[in-house]
Amino acid sequence: MKKIIIALIAVLGVAVNANAQKFGHVDTQSIMQSLPEVTKANGELQATAQQYENELKTMQEEIQRKADEYDKKKSTMNATDQQAAEQELQTLYNKLQETYQQNQQNIQKKQEELMAPINQKIMKAIENVGKAGNYTYIVPAGSFPYIGATSTDVTAAVKAEINKIK
Repeated sequence: MKKIIIALIAVLGVAVNANAQKFGHVDTQSIMQSLPEVTKANGELQATAQQYENELKTMQEEIQRKADEYDKKKSTMNATDQQAAEQELQTLYNKLQETYQQNQQNIQKKQEELMAPINQKIMKAIENVGKAGNYTYIVPAGSFPYIGATSTDVTAAVKAEINKIK
C-alpha cells in the first residue's frame, strides 16, 4: 500500500511539473533580417565575392588570350613548343580552378567569422528571455512541423533583448 501511495505521489508530481512547463518559439529568420549587423555582413560578403569574381574573370581572359594565341601559332610550332604551350595553358587552367576553390573556402570562412558574433548575440538574447520568462524550452519556429497553442512566440521579446545587449 505504501508503494502505491508513493507511486501516485510521483505520478501527480510529474503531472504538476508537466503543466508548469512553459514553452516558447522564436522566428530567428525574422530577427536576422531585422539586424543591421546582418545587412553589413552581407554587404562585406558581396564585396569580397565581387573582388574574387573580378580576379577569376581576369584569369579567364588571360587563359583565353593565350589559347587564342596558341591556336594561331600552333601550325608553325614544332612539337616541343606545342607541348610547352599546352602545358602552360593546362597550368593556368589548374591555377584558375584552385583559385576558384580557395575563393569559395575564403568566402565561407569570412561568412562564419562575420556571423559568429551575430549568432552569439541572438543566442544570448534568447537565453535571457528564457531565463526571465521561466521558459523550459525556446525553439526555432521553423524547426518543428507543429507548434501548439500553448507555445508562446517570443520573437518580439528576443528582438527587444538584442537591442539591450548592443
